Amino acid sequence: MRLERLTYNKIKVFLTFDDLLERGLKKEDLWHDAPKVQELFRDMMDEASIELGFEADGPIAVEVFSLQAQGMVVIVTKEAFDQEEETDEFLDEYIEMQVTLDESDDIFYEFNNLEDIISLAVNFHNLRIEGGTLFSFQSRYYLLFEDSELVDHNNDNIIAILAEYGNPATVTKYRVMEYGKQLMQENSIHQIIKFFKR
Repeated sequence: MRLERLTYNKIKVFLTFDDLLERGLKKEDLWHDAPKVQELFRDMMDEASIELGFEADGPIAVEVFSLQAQGMVVIVTKEAFDQEEETDEFLDEYIEMQVTLDESDDIFYEFNNLEDIISLAVNFHNLRIEGGTLFSFQSRYYLLFEDSELVDHNNDNIIAILAEYGNPATVTKYRVMEYGKQLMQENSIHQIIKFFKR
């Protein structure tokens, strides 16, 4: 489980599927309001309190993004509310949640440098994978493969190769699309081979 403070009232939690398995959960369990899911959320909030000083009291919005074969990104936003309207009975452990769930079949990976992406491109080119969209955001590179681009390939193999050179992105593709810079719109692997390998 990795935690990151995005703003004073917003945090991001990245959970791998191994994190879920350790707690006896599967990805599908998160769509249900089971006691194990509530326990997972309490663990996340306890860790956020210890590591980031983020206290989840009052109304909060929770967005859960499921990333294919990578894990889950959970965005927790503490919403402002009027302290004067709070009654004594809600002073302790009061959490009102609004939950949004989103599942993506896209594959989205983060890389420290361009050299890693060039090495990845050589491997993918040999497998006849030519697609992908390349972004840069906050001194990192991001490669996005839409589900339709990898129809003829085994996604587990693709993920295994990607994991040799990068990490599952813990930022959502929407944030990178909005605030990052698109370097190559389509056929990124093909373009990288064309420009960087002779």
